Amino acid sequence: MPRTKKEKPKNKGASLSIVPILTKFLKTYEKHCVQSQTSVCPTIKKALKTSIKNEQILRKLMLVSPAASPTGFPEVSLEPLLKTIRDERYMLGRELCIWGMKLKNSDVASLAKLLELRGHTTYPFSTLEIVNSQMDLWSLERLGKTLLSSNLLSIVLDYNKFGNEGVDILMAGLEKNQKLKSLSLRYCNLGPTSGSKLGWAVSQSAICELYLSGNYLQCSGALALIRPMAEFAETQGKDKPTKVLKDRRNTSHQVFQGIKKNKKRSPETGTWLIKLHMADNGIDGRGQEGERGVLEFTHLLTYLIKYSDHLREIDLGNNVLGEIAAIDILEALMERKKGKLPSLQIIVTPQISSDTFRSIWKNSNKFGSAQKKKKKVKT
Repeated sequence: MPRTKKEKPKNKGASLSIVPILTKFLKTYEKHCVQSQTSVCPTIKKALKTSIKNEQILRKLMLVSPAASPTGFPEVSLEPLLKTIRDERYMLGRELCIWGMKLKNSDVASLAKLLELRGHTTYPFSTLEIVNSQMDLWSLERLGKTLLSSNLLSIVLDYNKFGNEGVDILMAGLEKNQKLKSLSLRYCNLGPTSGSKLGWAVSQSAICELYLSGNYLQCSGALALIRPMAEFAETQGKDKPTKVLKDRRNTSHQVFQGIKKNKKRSPETGTWLIKLHMADNGIDGRGQEGERGVLEFTHLLTYLIKYSDHLREIDLGNNVLGEIAAIDILEALMERKKGKLPSLQIIVTPQISSDTFRSIWKNSNKFGSAQKKKKKVKT
């Protein structure tokens, strides 16, 4: 008899193994909510049921405080969700998002223990979002200490009004942090003095995406923020021709002699900023620094634009830079093109002459255009 080919297992059948895991997770979560006399989060419950129905792994756990709940109804709490993750040893989550929750110190302490890598179960969360949570400074300090001993690659703390004092506390956890890549502190009530702290933290860590829109850094804060990055980019850019010449000479010498050297090269260090968003930060001529402050900031910014081959995005929207500063940016963009560096996406306020605005728009890559190109290639 002819041999029959063995049928390959269907993907749908293979995915059924996730259903009992998520079903048990939901039951345990509801049990902990009853025990703690808190409400089940509608967003968590809906996401779990949808994932069970579609037989899909739930990667993103989003705890959201309901916009409105009946009078006397128990509030949604973080603790039951954390207990469930621990009890069920849920190792499939990647993003943990907490929106609009009033976090107690005990909540943050439990969250920190879950994220820390100190000999116990290691949960693979790489993204943490705590948005509009009203954390106090103790909680912020506890969270900052966790950053050094976690697997987090991205942290979002938008709409937490902790101000300059909070940044001082948080930055202690970012000192020489070689894991965290993305930091978002939008609308956190940050003033000019936060600029130097943030600039120092970025230059001493692995952060390459920084989102600070909606604060009030002003010219002095923005200048202090980008100074270490801009000066480093300028040094790298000006040294590039010399380095290329040295590399060519060394290569030619090695080929001529026929000798291969096995010396270990030390890893490069530096401030490799890729995305910088500072929209709506009061970077204009209205502050104490006046127009001079704007020009000093944009002059330093042009070093990043002209020399940084890592930089991909700058958002300066809703900052009234003025015509002279805008022309400086335009000229830097044109020099970047001449230097054949990767294209740069940049947003500036339209409150400049239409010719300058159009020229900047033409010489910069458009936000989202790279994704559109990829889609076209696929088709």
